[in-house]
Amino acid sequence: MPNHVWQKSTYSPDASNCVYITTPAPNTIRLRESDTPDTILTTTTEGLRHLIRALQKPTYDS
Repeated sequence: MPNHVWQKSTYSPDASNCVYITTPAPNTIRLRESDTPDTILTTTTEGLRHLIRALQKPTYDS
């Protein structure tokens, strides 16, 4: 895999438990976590947008 410039999330306050992101191509996003840097999630910008919106929705217990 080519080397990409990984950017640390601004929501990761310290050196552990960090989320990193890179954009190797238009409309492509790769995410990895500092504890397992060899595990990389690849998605599209729209796919990530849908995930974030779903996680932001409140859940209600019945």
